[in-house]
Amino acid sequence: MINIVLYEPEIPQNTGNIIRTCAGTGAKLHLIEPLGFSMSEKAIKRSGVNYIEYCEYHIYEDWKDFLSQNHGDFYFLTRYGTKTHTDVDYHDRNRNIYLVFGKESTGIPKEILKEHLNNCYRIPTNDHIRALNLSNCVALVLYEVLRQQDYPGLLKKEPFKGEDYLSR
Repeated sequence: MINIVLYEPEIPQNTGNIIRTCAGTGAKLHLIEPLGFSMSEKAIKRSGVNYIEYCEYHIYEDWKDFLSQNHGDFYFLTRYGTKTHTDVDYHDRNRNIYLVFGKESTGIPKEILKEHLNNCYRIPTNDHIRALNLSNCVALVLYEVLRQQDYPGLLKKEPFKGEDYLSR
């Protein structure tokens, strides 16, 4: 199972986009409070309106609550990571993989990262920005995991207009 963990997300549009990405891939979403928005806000509904029913998600009181209920392999995505997200071998589909992302303004707290130094990873960028948009980061890393696992359960052909749509 692939799990996306958002530590104290602040921007509802990012979380809405991530809900849509999880709905389209079968990844489970974990939201750690406090959230910077209400899950009933219009922005969440607008971003994930037709997809939230297809996204399995759970909300936790805090990091400790989350850890007490989840076990597996944790990968922390942070600009302070010394390895890239593609350095990980995600091939084993029998593992519970947790991709942990921090809040938009400050990321994952240093106290948490220090406990998991060997599992801190970075998405490479140049020195013009601090980090990419959160929803883009989730999609990028999630699809690396899925690529390595050969996209389990995902359609490789267009299901609505047919695989021969372009040639017709």
